[in-house]
Amino acid sequence: MEEHRLTKWNFEGNNGYDKINKASKINIRTVLQMLMDNLNQHENRPVVPLGHGDPSVFASFRTCSVAEDAIVDAVRSAKYNCYASHVGILPARRAVAEYLSSDLPYTLSEDDVYLTIGCAQAIHVILTVLANRPSANILLPRPGFPLYESYAASCNLEYRHYDLLPDRGWEVDLEAVEALSDENTVAIVIINPGNPCGSVFTSQHLEKIAETARKLRILVIADEVYDHLTFGSTPFVPMGVFGSIVPVVTLGAISKRWLVPGWRLGWLVTTDPNGILKISGLVKNIVEYLNITVDPPTFIQGALPQIINKTKDDFFSKTINTLREAADTCYNKIREIPCITCPNKPEGSMFVMMALVMMWTFASSLLKRNLL
Repeated sequence: MEEHRLTKWNFEGNNGYDKINKASKINIRTVLQMLMDNLNQHENRPVVPLGHGDPSVFASFRTCSVAEDAIVDAVRSAKYNCYASHVGILPARRAVAEYLSSDLPYTLSEDDVYLTIGCAQAIHVILTVLANRPSANILLPRPGFPLYESYAASCNLEYRHYDLLPDRGWEVDLEAVEALSDENTVAIVIINPGNPCGSVFTSQHLEKIAETARKLRILVIADEVYDHLTFGSTPFVPMGVFGSIVPVVTLGAISKRWLVPGWRLGWLVTTDPNGILKISGLVKNIVEYLNITVDPPTFIQGALPQIINKTKDDFFSKTINTLREAADTCYNKIREIPCITCPNKPEGSMFVMMALVMMWTFASSLLKRNLL
């Protein structure tokens, strides 16, 4: 036994700062797990999870019976015990196309839809495909969703950050976008409704983003996993509305709106009525990459048409009302804390962005009282 342990083997882990190590360090799961691992196990106070977009852990957020019944029906039908097509089964893709088309000025087809294991795999697929171009770079929002940086690092895709402007409701700094872009820039990522800012872009701002991307000859990756989860004065408008101006790759899932992130059913959709993504060969690359990846569970795909088509509006309204109440409470309580400020009241998604402001007068008073 000791002899085997002392033998020099040809494989080993890399404890250095390699790309996997780097990707893991900037992943939100790594940070959350570090915090959980360092909790006092003997502390009896309940822990409130504030750092992960999983509504299902709270009793007030439960999916509808329609969705649950759809899963049961799909399993009991015995029609979905098989492997699925690498792009997803036809009825499910058609259901997603119809669902998204209801908000667009044109009609998507099932051929525009590729089913993925949640929105996370959709992110991974599009970034990996874009990384095939030598020296390519993409533009990511700051603040943003760290999984983009993690996946980009894992596939050696350079990323550059543009700022979201808190004094403009977290709008994109379009001047910075133009300054950051060069001949190797291939895409800009927008997250709307916003994670982690809780913002919702107006139709006018989305059109400006589309016009800027067209000027730069880059595609827009629209992360809309929180689609329709808006509770402020600004309605949700999908980026695909402006697909005739610039090609758009829309990423989404049933995770948030149906409150089932653990079901792992998402999509990557080409909202591109001019067919630019096909002409460029990007669609072909997406299909080729999906050929070597794993698929979402077939029975979840089989349940998808029933989930999308039969869910009642009152279920969505209840979710929106609960989110609005929670956002109001959070925002109002934050305003009572002297050293924390909230630039904008959240209007969508499940997040709010705050800033720590240690004012000199406040810090001085604490010092005098030996509290700092």
